[in-house]
Amino acid sequence: MRYPQGGGLTVERQKFREELRLKAAERFAEGEANSVIAKDLRVRVRSVQRWRQTWEEGGPRALRSQGPASLPRLSEKQFAQLEAELAKGPAAHGWEDQRWTLARVKTVIGRRFHLTYTNQGVRKLLVRNGWSCQVPARRAMERDDEAVRVGQGSVAVRGRLAAARGAWLVFEDEAGFSMTPPQAKTWSQRGQTPVVRVRGRYRRRISIAALTCRKPGHRSRLIYRPRRDDGRRDGRKSFSWRDYRDLLIAAHQQLGGPIVLVWDNLNVHKAAGLREFAAYREWLTIYYLPPYAPDLNPVEGIWSLLRRGWLSNVAFHTPEHLVQRIRRGLRHIQYRSDLIDGCLAETGLTIRPT
Repeated sequence: MRYPQGGGLTVERQKFREELRLKAAERFAEGEANSVIAKDLRVRVRSVQRWRQTWEEGGPRALRSQGPASLPRLSEKQFAQLEAELAKGPAAHGWEDQRWTLARVKTVIGRRFHLTYTNQGVRKLLVRNGWSCQVPARRAMERDDEAVRVGQGSVAVRGRLAAARGAWLVFEDEAGFSMTPPQAKTWSQRGQTPVVRVRGRYRRRISIAALTCRKPGHRSRLIYRPRRDDGRRDGRKSFSWRDYRDLLIAAHQQLGGPIVLVWDNLNVHKAAGLREFAAYREWLTIYYLPPYAPDLNPVEGIWSLLRRGWLSNVAFHTPEHLVQRIRRGLRHIQYRSDLIDGCLAETGLTIRPT
């Protein structure tokens, strides 16, 4: 690696560059041309010209490495203490929101170490130590991280049990899509914001229930069913337990084997009729994810692929147009089992046969 994280040459590269300059100095004394030296040393001619000028002014000693340009004002031990302070969050230091800005980090450094930094100095300090400005991920305040950790191990155990029984490990989730498309970045002239025309009054939604199916030694599968909103105020706008029952029966017929189903704690998933249905089906075993843990469900990755790809910035004219785009995207994912496996890998779950 030429540059360490945050910029600047490493110690090894500084020594290597110093050796190049000293070799060039020996050839300067022999009267060789700059272009020949640059070609042999595999550097730019401009660099050799600059080295020759320095050599003519101060000799070979002037070409030796001068060490780092400056030493960091915070030592590694002090920066570790700073990281501990930042890990407490902005609220612990008197700010209401949960944003770390350069000005706020500068304030914490001043309070903790009585040192004065500029905003650019703080930025260089953070980048040099592996920090970057990122968009945070959302987590529900009601989420129990310990329960999620235990649940993650439990799902892995269920996967191994499913593999031992020769069953398919199936994750389920549902999502709603409307005529208003998700926004994605697009190129446009500077100073002119691009505009996507969408339906302003159309509020009907299309619900999709999807199953990602995985079994060791088999190609990963994606099974889905759409449900359109009929527009009636007294009508049901989402899937009922009977819809889930029919979807599971169809999945069992397509997969041709037992199913270990993992899904969230939606109230419809725990309906009495659905629980009674599962109790009398030997081929179906149901487990529930921990509450507020969508990051453990690989179907969430399917929705992300769909929204960022086939649905983004599309001006839908009719509900049929929306359904057509959804089907096209899901059909493409069905043919790409590696995308389904990637959604599982994104959750951090590793399902291995026993």
